Amino acid sequence: MTDPPPRDLRIQAALDAKAKPPGALGRLDALAARVAAVQGTLQPNPDPARVVVFVGDHGVADHGVSAYPAAVTPAMARTIAAGGAAVSVLARSCGASVEVVDVGIDADLAGVAGVVDAKVARGTQNLACGPAMTAAERDAAWAAGAAAARRAAEAGVRTLVPGEVGIGNTTAAAAVLAALLGWAPEEAVGRGTGVDDDGLARKTEAVRAGLAHVPRGPAGDAATLDVLGHVGGFEIAAMAGAFVETPSLGLVAVVDGFVATAAAAVAVRHDPAVAGHLVAGHVSAEAAHRRALAALGLTPILDLAMRLGEGTGAVLALPILRAACAVLREMATLDEALALEAP
Repeated sequence: MTDPPPRDLRIQAALDAKAKPPGALGRLDALAARVAAVQGTLQPNPDPARVVVFVGDHGVADHGVSAYPAAVTPAMARTIAAGGAAVSVLARSCGASVEVVDVGIDADLAGVAGVVDAKVARGTQNLACGPAMTAAERDAAWAAGAAAARRAAEAGVRTLVPGEVGIGNTTAAAAVLAALLGWAPEEAVGRGTGVDDDGLARKTEAVRAGLAHVPRGPAGDAATLDVLGHVGGFEIAAMAGAFVETPSLGLVAVVDGFVATAAAAVAVRHDPAVAGHLVAGHVSAEAAHRRALAALGLTPILDLAMRLGEGTGAVLALPILRAACAVLREMATLDEALALEAP
């Protein structure tokens, strides 16, 4: 699987004219071309970049699908906002700002410095027992993500990194991907935060039960937004809403791990134009992540066996994306190099 070529042949011609054999920098050319095509320029620049961490709780956490209690979600939201979480540290290291958006934590974070209050409800319902969200809740979470993308663009951000925190959200993401891609629950479910075999079995059965509630059309298919509402989560809906805004805002979006990829799949299914704005930051250790990226036609930049979420893997890819764009902007052409030859 390789990244698709740029639609603008001028970009490929500019890359091929550089002082190197065509293709000698491998996927750096494709990454530069992706950003250049999104920005409509031969001088692409992914900066400034912003990580937007959407946080929400899941009713399915009561099903014993996570190795951690739901109380971790608000604790991590506060830690990210305070600058002490992994994504906070990595974003500082990689030159990106961080915004935290509460779309559905089962706790009161109103007034917490650094947290945007966009709470839809205090957690979703248990997807194994029925719809996780009402249509109104799903749409509100989607709108919160779209608003975050617009805030970023208004602040001059060029690259968006949607991230997430939510105990139970790899179960929801597995259900979303299974429904959209026609996978069996066993093909979609992984160990997430590190559940044991019993926990893995509970996750698989929760996904199976959730899929049974998703309404199907005459051909056996399910509408994208129905899937999202029945087995998704507030932070997944918000990330999808953010991804869908990227074409109208001219933003590049770097896709993080398994949960973010589920949101990207929803967004691309909803609006295929989103696909041209996506870059896969990394492939996580979650079992089905590589297969999900392949279904979106995305090749990950990094493979560091990470499985944290938050946007951590994606933000680590920013320096490589930055370097790829610098090649297109700053590298001499072969003609320019030959012109420097001593007389």
